[in-house]
Amino acid sequence: MKPFLILFRPEFDNEVIQKMSQENDIVLLYVEENPLVFVRIEEISPDVKAGWYRIKLLILQLPLQTVTWILRDSYINGDTFTMDGKKMKLERVVCPENSKKEDPLLKKKFVKKDSHSAKVISLTDMKKNS
Repeated sequence: MKPFLILFRPEFDNEVIQKMSQENDIVLLYVEENPLVFVRIEEISPDVKAGWYRIKLLILQLPLQTVTWILRDSYINGDTFTMDGKKMKLERVVCPENSKKEDPLLKKKFVKKDSHSAKVISLTDMKKNS
């Protein structure tokens, strides 16, 4: 069973609890208030020190690397902290809502005027003929 980052605290409402970072979340790492890199939270486990957690992060850039930091739950959930004297912050990335509106410029650019002349090429047939 995975530990919860935040125990029940009456001062938090449901909206805040839903925004807390957890395993498999993508977060944006800020260094000195500038966005640096996206990371995925791979694992969160309690540290020996009460109130602190070991957080394993996959850095989403080439080459792929993992790091394990020991952070408080508030730091995992967006509060600013320091490492080697540099201000750092993890900000959870939330997928934006799909808008129903289509961009007319994109639609105009990618829609062919004569759709009847389009030809479907079967990759299976190409493989058979070679």
